[in-house]
Amino acid sequence: MANENNNPNPNKIKINPWVLYCAVALIFLFISFATGGTAFEGPAKISLPKFDALLQSGQVDKVIIYNKTEGEVYLTKAALEKKENKDVSKDVLDRANPGPHYSFDIGNDELFQKKLDDAIKLRKIRDYKFEEKDNWSGLFINLLPIIVIIILWVLIMRRMSAGAGGGGGQIFNIGKSKARLFDEKTDIKTTFKDVAGLEGAKEEIQEIVEFLKNPEKYTSLGGKIPKGALLVGPPGTGKTLLAKAVAGEAKVPFFSLSGSDFVEMFVGVGASRVRDLFKQAKEKSPAIIFIDEIDAVGRARGKNNFSGSNDERENTLNQLLTEMDGFGTNSHVIVLAATNRADVLDKALMRAGRFDRQIFVDLPDIRERKEIFEVHLGPLKKVEHLDTDFLAKQTPGFSGADIANVCNEAALIAARKNKSAVDKQDFLDAVDRIVGGLEKKNKIITPEEKKAIAIHEAGHATVSWMLEHAAPLVKVTIVPRGQSLGAAWYLPEERLIVRPDQMLDEMCATMGGRAAEKVTFNTISTGALSDLEKVTKQARAMVTIYGLNEKLGNVTYYDSSGQNEYNFSKPYSEETAIVIDKEISDLIESQYQRAIDILELHKDKLNQLADILIEKEVIFKDDLEQIFGRRPFDKNLQEEVNP
Repeated sequence: MANENNNPNPNKIKINPWVLYCAVALIFLFISFATGGTAFEGPAKISLPKFDALLQSGQVDKVIIYNKTEGEVYLTKAALEKKENKDVSKDVLDRANPGPHYSFDIGNDELFQKKLDDAIKLRKIRDYKFEEKDNWSGLFINLLPIIVIIILWVLIMRRMSAGAGGGGGQIFNIGKSKARLFDEKTDIKTTFKDVAGLEGAKEEIQEIVEFLKNPEKYTSLGGKIPKGALLVGPPGTGKTLLAKAVAGEAKVPFFSLSGSDFVEMFVGVGASRVRDLFKQAKEKSPAIIFIDEIDAVGRARGKNNFSGSNDERENTLNQLLTEMDGFGTNSHVIVLAATNRADVLDKALMRAGRFDRQIFVDLPDIRERKEIFEVHLGPLKKVEHLDTDFLAKQTPGFSGADIANVCNEAALIAARKNKSAVDKQDFLDAVDRIVGGLEKKNKIITPEEKKAIAIHEAGHATVSWMLEHAAPLVKVTIVPRGQSLGAAWYLPEERLIVRPDQMLDEMCATMGGRAAEKVTFNTISTGALSDLEKVTKQARAMVTIYGLNEKLGNVTYYDSSGQNEYNFSKPYSEETAIVIDKEISDLIESQYQRAIDILELHKDKLNQLADILIEKEVIFKDDLEQIFGRRPFDKNLQEEVNP
């Protein structure tokens, strides 16, 4: 699999900010020790008469005259013990101050020198000397605290901007692209061999990689390399995995980022990041740009009535449209994008010349599910001769991500049971866990409630057993699982088209639970909520989407573009709405009555099945065969009758 390390520079040294703060404090202490604590304060300033008084009283040890303008005074040890010199006898760290203790400005240097010569003759002073002083060193020492404060401020701003998502970690680079670059030097090991199923999608994606590896093969005939490909499909079907395989297979720079990476609180940042992204890609062309969840930035413009005229997201989208196919050239840069909401994307983004190809990544069929299982079963310690065909049949409608979750849950369940290998039952338990939720065997249920749940679930099983197009039953349980008090597992056929009689049989089987309560107890309960929700959706789809209602005729109110969700008005009149509501109600009530008729005919077997269910809590297909006999619609039975 691909390297999931999010650190683009694993060898980069990270410095703790507290280390920097301690280093600054140590620098201050070092300067203070080295200069006797006077680096930041300096000697006390005195007047020339004050110096003359110190000189005449014999308190001056020596004097250093800098640039013939400024003098620094060093006092004797006896003078430092006097009360009037107490303030200069100690430094800031309360140590003995070695000097200079005072400084003053001199007037005429020749007269001042004569004064010092007379003081030496009178032994009022030990020595004096003239020196040239470099003002830059003193200026640097005086400005050092300000310099350190500026450095600390810059470091803090860098850390703040990095935390806020600024490109490059600096507040001034917030408009830079946040795309991660993968190339031949990057450890990306995902290849097309790691992508099971998705044969059609892989073929088109592989061709895009071949475009960049060997462009002359296609351009020699006058063809042009596609500018973009959009991966569309339900969540978990492998769109991002295909992009990882492209990053691992293509020997060209691969820029990867999410649609939300363009979004920022600052105005104009999104468009700036788009420009910077394509600028980097053009510099490294041929290259591939992958934008995951592009609907975050590519949603159709002008549909939200509450957005302002200067919408930041629309500005970002406009810049993306221009970069993909605008006035400038954009050669040898292919844009891959993925979304599970292609219906909300802007039409200008979907047109040829920007996304030339739309690759639909659908849910895997039974053959592809087997291949996906074989990939995810590789790392597991499983029993020998595990039937992957059986596992593929038991997971209809599962995506690649769901199958990976099933394999992981099966391994966890086997470990919980202290098994040395994962077996078939662990996978069945994992499917139940994912579909129905966690078992709640300790939930307190009264005998009356348990009887009602058993009758409800037995009603589902009985009606589905008697209907031709209802899904074949796998098992029924009254053990609470997730939010449900009981459940029935079916193995539906994978149909590409569905006819009205098939949909009606499924609706009738769904209403079997409430119908069983009515037949047995002559009353109904709230336990059929999920059934009613499912049946209402099916009936509404038959009437308003698929045009399967005779009264409304061949009319659909479905909008594949998704524009209706922004409208406050319905696409039909009030009279038609009344007809739709009546037809939906009639459909549901007719199948409810049909289920009641079936259960009235098999009431004894219904109660018998419910009693077994109360006793065992879980029953399987074999238990129903013992009560009802084999299904007359069973394909295996028909093959035996008509060899």
